[in-house]
Amino acid sequence: MTPAADPAANDPIILVDADDREVGTMPKLAAHRDGGHLHRAFSIFIFDPAGRMLLHRRARTKYHFGGLWTNACCSHPLSGQPLPDIAHARLREEMGLDAPLAKLFTFTYRAHDPASGLTEHELDHVYAGTTADQPQPNPAEVDEWRWVAVAELLADVAASPDAYTPWFKAALADVLRAVGRGGFAAANTARGDAPRTSPRGSIAVQGREDSPPAQGHPQGPDREDEREH
Repeated sequence: MTPAADPAANDPIILVDADDREVGTMPKLAAHRDGGHLHRAFSIFIFDPAGRMLLHRRARTKYHFGGLWTNACCSHPLSGQPLPDIAHARLREEMGLDAPLAKLFTFTYRAHDPASGLTEHELDHVYAGTTADQPQPNPAEVDEWRWVAVAELLADVAASPDAYTPWFKAALADVLRAVGRGGFAAANTARGDAPRTSPRGSIAVQGREDSPPAQGHPQGPDREDEREH
């Protein structure tokens, strides 16, 4: 699929300032041109009860970064859409499953895709959850999927970094610190608050803001959604 053929190319995504304040909207495709315009996004990391992470390979027909491995789900909210609600909706649409989600942190990055000529410049809200369900992915979004142990994943990212999306590589270490390397079952362990460093390559990581600990979970991530699914 060429970028212009993306059926969501004209969806009005949310432009933000560095503090995530909405400053306007722009069609999705236009927001990824001309070096990228900073916009709001979200990324969801899903673990199974054994602590394995769910990965999927983006469909090769995606408008950018097609064919790369990444986290369970990532997308853009539209104006007026509460982030937790659209995160659950997109997880169901893309991967055919759902799970209670916790907000971990936000970060900002910029990454260029030479194949499409488009640039991501996102203020990304990162969520995580756990489920024993198996994905039923949308083939328009997903070419392949797998559960992978954290140690195996880290070794593969180090050996083949170009096989993974830039936002996944930029967030991975902080996600694992937030949930514990044993997976999301360890989410009540203390988070590491070491300063961020920019990963190798063309990804520019410009900052991170941790979500405040949720009341009743003094060392855990911010519970955005405690609903049953």
